[in-house]
Amino acid sequence: MAGHSQFKNIMHRKGAQDKKRAKIFGKLIREIVVAARSGLPEADKNPRLRAAISAARQANMPKDNVDRAIKRASGGDDDTNYEEIRYEGYGPGGVAIIVEALTDNRNRTASEVRAAFSKLGGSLGETNSVSFMFDRVGLLSYLADAASADVMFEAAAEAGADNVETTPEGHEITCAPDDFSNVRDALADRFGDPEEASLAWKPQTMVPLDEDHATTLFKLLDLLDDSDDVQRVAANYDISDEIMTRLTA
Repeated sequence: MAGHSQFKNIMHRKGAQDKKRAKIFGKLIREIVVAARSGLPEADKNPRLRAAISAARQANMPKDNVDRAIKRASGGDDDTNYEEIRYEGYGPGGVAIIVEALTDNRNRTASEVRAAFSKLGGSLGETNSVSFMFDRVGLLSYLADAASADVMFEAAAEAGADNVETTPEGHEITCAPDDFSNVRDALADRFGDPEEASLAWKPQTMVPLDEDHATTLFKLLDLLDDSDDVQRVAANYDISDEIMTRLTA
């Protein structure tokens, strides 16, 4: 178990959240509804629902919103049938991209995703056309002040995690998907709820980008994220600190 891997979390979900609060809440509610329907509508007996509620809490969603979403799912007040779909393709500079969606209209979502790729120099492929370049892992993140690097490493190892990466910003813990619930619960008992806890796609290799390709890629990721149906986007890009500083200045 390595203490500091080079894996960077590139789930493109945290940008400009304050400006997209309503849209983010909508996506979180959709995940809560699907999670509640996938098992018992009780968080302590439904790991996916527990993770969805934790994500809603981290986004400062009011508890009433969460409770209403669970009630809608379990009480039959909402008969919307959401389908989980994964899209895969290549973006600017040959970056591999995985898009995960929850939709009640497959044709609408496919059209939106395809249009985004086409507009910004990407190409949508078939299922499994790029996912072989990623590993499916459980991902948890904590802020730096949750624990020291050594304490977090030891706790994660004891919980059954595979890897811990600590940076000045925080800790990222990865584990096998089958161990995700146990690792999350063990760390939550010790350090409180993580900032993020989800199944994620870990790139096996990274694609370095120049500034032009990085600029276009971020436009594509933002366009995908603007879709109400898109829940998560992962990509295997690597952008230097120098370029990132210019892009975010």
